[in-house]
Amino acid sequence: MSAGRILVVDDERSIREFLTILLVQEGHELATAASVREGVGRLTTERFDLVMCDLKLPDGSGLEVLQDARRRQVGTPFIIITAHTTPQHALEALRAGAAEYLSKPFNVDDLKAIVGKLLTRPAAEQATFEVPEFIGSSTPIKRILDMIPRIAQTPSTVLITGESGTGKELLARAIHAASANAAGPFLSVNCGALPEGLLESELFGHVRGAFTGAVRDHSGLFAGAEGGSLLLDEVGELTPPMQVKLLRVLQERRVRPVGGTREVEINVRVLAATNRDLQAEVEEGRFREDLFYRLNVLHLHLPPLSQRANDLPELARHFVRRTCIRFGLPEKRLTPDAIRVLQAYGWPGNVRELENVIERTVALETSELISSGSLPEHLRGEAGDASLESIGLPEEGLDLEEHLSAVRASLMRQALERSGGQQKKAAELLRLSYRAFRYHAEKLGLVHDDE
Repeated sequence: MSAGRILVVDDERSIREFLTILLVQEGHELATAASVREGVGRLTTERFDLVMCDLKLPDGSGLEVLQDARRRQVGTPFIIITAHTTPQHALEALRAGAAEYLSKPFNVDDLKAIVGKLLTRPAAEQATFEVPEFIGSSTPIKRILDMIPRIAQTPSTVLITGESGTGKELLARAIHAASANAAGPFLSVNCGALPEGLLESELFGHVRGAFTGAVRDHSGLFAGAEGGSLLLDEVGELTPPMQVKLLRVLQERRVRPVGGTREVEINVRVLAATNRDLQAEVEEGRFREDLFYRLNVLHLHLPPLSQRANDLPELARHFVRRTCIRFGLPEKRLTPDAIRVLQAYGWPGNVRELENVIERTVALETSELISSGSLPEHLRGEAGDASLESIGLPEEGLDLEEHLSAVRASLMRQALERSGGQQKKAAELLRLSYRAFRYHAEKLGLVHDDE
C-alpha cells in the first residue's frame, strides 16, 4: 500500500481514534477534525492525499467538506462514511465527486483495500474538479465569463481587481478549474492577514531551526500548490521586503525556504487579487513597478454589485436555494417586492453582503415566502416606501395571488413589530377584525396556535 497523508473528519472520537490507529499502522500520516468547520479549516491550510469524512456532522453535511476539497485540492480522492446508508445518500455523494461511499461499522480489510487503491490511482483518474458557480448574465459578467477559457489556457499570471466581496477568489477558482492545472491543487493565502515573518514562512516554507518554534521542516504554499494554482489574495498589502522576495520567485520560478540554503524549482500558476488600485500605488511609491508588471500580465476587473443590478435577482435566488438546502429547510421564494427592495439597496459589501443578508433572512423567516418585510430594516429604509403608482408589472408577468399574499404578509409583519407582538393592536392598525387577523397570521406562519 502506498503511504499518504490522510484527513479524517468525524464527530465521533472513537471513530477518529480507530481510523488513526488502523491507518498509522499501515504507514500513513493522519490528521483529524470533528466538524465541517474544522475540516474546511484544515483543507484551507494543508494538503492531503486522501480525505475520509462522515456524512452527518454537528454543524452541517460532509458534502460541504467534499465541495471544499474539490475547490481547493482538486486531485484529492474523497471517501464519504456514514452509519445511515441509503441509496439516495450514496448517489448524492458520488455525484458530488466522492470516490467511495462506506458504511459503519467498517470491514477492516475492505477499508485497507480501498485506501490503498485510491492512494495509488493516477491523478488523471481522480474525481474531476467541480467548476465554481459564477452567477450572472449582465454584460460585464458575460464578458469576464467569455474570457475565462482563453485566459485559463495560458500559464501567465492573472491580476484580479475589484472591491471587497465582489467574488475575486471565486473567479480565481473558475480560472483554475478551466486551466491545464485543474488536476492540481488550488491554494490561497491572504497576504494582509499575516505578519511579514509568518507570511514568508507560509509562502516559501522554512527549515527546522530557522526561528523559534520551527521544530520541523515546512514546505510552504508554493510547494504545496505544485502543479496547480496559488492565489495571492490582497496582494496590495505586501510589505516592500516581501514584494522583493515575491518578485524574485516570479522571475526565477524558484523558492528558498526560510533558513535554507537550497532553492526548489516550482511549477505553479500564480493568481493575484486586490481591492487596491495597484497602478496608483506604483505612482505613489508604495508598490514596486516591476512586481506590478509581473502580476498584471492578464487583468480582470470585477464590477461592484451596484453596477450589476440585472444579476441581483439571480444571485439572490441562488443564495436562497443554497441556504435552504444547507439548513435543511423547505424551499423558500423571494417575492417581487423583496426583489425590488434588494435592487434598490446600494450593497457596499457587494455579493458577500448579499449572501449574508439572504442567509440571515432565510433563517429567520417562518413562511415559505420572503417578502420585503422579511428583509432587514436598513434595506427597506433605503428602498423607500413604494406607492401604488410605482408598482410595475414585470416583463415576465407575476402570480397576482402570490404577490398579494406577500404584500399581506409584509404589512401584517410590520403591524406585529409596531404593536410589540400584540395581535389585537396589530389588527386595529390594519383595520381588520381580530379573528380575520388571526386567521391570516396563522396561515402565513406569522404566529402559531400556542401564541
